[in-house]
Amino acid sequence: MWWFAGVVPAFAQVFDPVQWSVEAVRVPESDRVELKLTATIEDGWHLYSQQIPEGGPIPTTFSFKPSSRYALIGKVKEPKPIVEFDPNFDMELRYFGHKAVFVQTVQSKTYDAFEIAGEVEFMVCDETQCLPPKYIELAFRVPKGTPPANLPTTVVDPVLVTGDSISETTETSENAERELAEKASETAFEARPTEAKSGSLWGIFAFGFGGGLLALLMPCIFPMIPLTVSFFTKQSKTKAEGVRKALVYGISIVLLYVGLGMLVTVLTGNSSVLNQLSTNPTFNIVFFVLFVVFALSFFGAFEITLPSAWVNKADEASSKGGWIGIFFMAFTLALVSFSCTGPIIGSLLVDAATKGQWLGPAVGMFGFSLALAVPFTLFAAFPGWMNSLPRSGGWLNTVKVSLGFVELAFALKFLSTADMALQAGWLKRELFLALWIGIFLLWTAYLLGLFRLPHDSESKHISVGRLALAIVSGSFAFYLIPGLWGAPLNAISGFPPPMFYSESPNGLGGQGGQPTSAKAEIPEGADPEHCPHGLVCFHDYEQGLAYAKSVNKPILLDFTGWGCVNCRKMEEQVWSDPRVLQRLREQVVLISLYVDERSPLPESEQYYSEVLKSKVRNVGNKWSEFQTLHFQTNSQPYYVFVGHEGLEPLIPPTAYDPDIQYYVDWLDAGVRAYQKAPAGQTASTEVPQP
Repeated sequence: MWWFAGVVPAFAQVFDPVQWSVEAVRVPESDRVELKLTATIEDGWHLYSQQIPEGGPIPTTFSFKPSSRYALIGKVKEPKPIVEFDPNFDMELRYFGHKAVFVQTVQSKTYDAFEIAGEVEFMVCDETQCLPPKYIELAFRVPKGTPPANLPTTVVDPVLVTGDSISETTETSENAERELAEKASETAFEARPTEAKSGSLWGIFAFGFGGGLLALLMPCIFPMIPLTVSFFTKQSKTKAEGVRKALVYGISIVLLYVGLGMLVTVLTGNSSVLNQLSTNPTFNIVFFVLFVVFALSFFGAFEITLPSAWVNKADEASSKGGWIGIFFMAFTLALVSFSCTGPIIGSLLVDAATKGQWLGPAVGMFGFSLALAVPFTLFAAFPGWMNSLPRSGGWLNTVKVSLGFVELAFALKFLSTADMALQAGWLKRELFLALWIGIFLLWTAYLLGLFRLPHDSESKHISVGRLALAIVSGSFAFYLIPGLWGAPLNAISGFPPPMFYSESPNGLGGQGGQPTSAKAEIPEGADPEHCPHGLVCFHDYEQGLAYAKSVNKPILLDFTGWGCVNCRKMEEQVWSDPRVLQRLREQVVLISLYVDERSPLPESEQYYSEVLKSKVRNVGNKWSEFQTLHFQTNSQPYYVFVGHEGLEPLIPPTAYDPDIQYYVDWLDAGVRAYQKAPAGQTASTEVPQP
């Protein structure tokens, strides 16, 4: 089973950290019965919620044996869970500690005493291990009750059942009951658990591994493979000894680069600090400059080198022999090849650090070093394979220059993020696309041999691989051109600035995008000029709330950020769908809160936040604290349906999900929940603790 890898054998110890107790309580003056299931959890163990993302642990699941004596009303309600990052599964999960009380409401069809049989499946983990899923049989003894006078027939409308909230109506007509049941079966909506923030450790590892493969093709490293392998095979008395030395050499490379990643982690701080780097203007401008420097280095303008004294001392240490000498051989390779690998390593560390994962830099460097180390070990074990390697030559510098063009393109993304966070208007959508078009056309011209750079050797013909890459680069440049006239460019959604952050929000000539609302239709406080697709949205919760009350519509809170790539993807790929747009325009009041908005707050409104552990100085800080305080998450995008009284979600929130039909269903469920809730109030999703 998939979970078995997370199970640590207990040998002589058998763990049983969760004890279940059950109770059936009749609701006075009602035909309702509450089945209470109490889980008592030992310290240090986690019992997981009913809502768990795919790929996570087994969720807690309840089932009840059907009987003519009762009918289930909705689903099992659970207490408010703890939401934290779980290292066992590398994702953000909902769980319970110490004690959790679950409640299933049923409609009793008899007032005699009877029994209800059920079952719970659950899984528990602590910080180091997980136990296999476990089944527990449940038996409830429903006591005898007294039917109240003039008791109406209760009908449950499961349209609003979302896993932890229930809406009910009372109806005396059997025909109306059947109609409601039919309607519920057609429109029932099951909310998905919100996914963990993008940028998982596996993705960072894959990105690092890809960077390591590219580094192998650099002029500073590729020629070293046969030289290093030849050294091990000639200096070893047996083949096995040569393989062992190459293996130690590879492990040393991994240790060196992982150590570098850990150093970056320690210097940058915890995951919340790393998360702030992705939208901080100062850091993004620094990253922009770094990537431009890396690109110029790859183009051959200069070489990024480390002090020669470091290289000399490492080389001296490598001559001592033994395992220490092999380690310093690996250290010497890292220092000597830094002119080629430095820009790649810098790019990987920046990418990993800005993804909010505390171990991201170390995991990225592990992937990079693994890709770098494996070939040395394999070729030492099988020297004959080296005959299949292509010869060193000018193609190595072509790879290096090509990476320079890619670095330059990504540099503009960092500048764009800083620009949007500051709202400075330096790099609006048209200029961004024009620069990308220029970069990829120049790359195409370079690949076709129309010009050469300083370290290029003269070539009388163009290789098939170089021509194929030129076709890809040139085609991509031509794909970008219609974006200047308002084409959505879904293939790169999230990278260029959004359509509304442009010189012509509707496209050059007014042909693209969505029409902005007429001036007469714009309510006070709304800002459609800075909203996707010209939607009438608010950027202040209080202003949006006042308008929602005046038009009697539910509120859709959109926690977003100027530097949030997945936010742009949702707006450009999901919100652009006519069904979604129609609902956003007509059925909800959209409040988009930018957590990285840099506009300063008045001095009188600034304060120290215990939630953020820092001073709230600007609008983005304010909405970041607002999201963390009320919804216990700081990831974006994050969408929440609320009413007019309080901030309890009407239905479970959702996050990045490119499934358009799911988002349409989620919007419809939120509107229905608002219409069912009395006076625009939200239905509680928490079960009070006894």
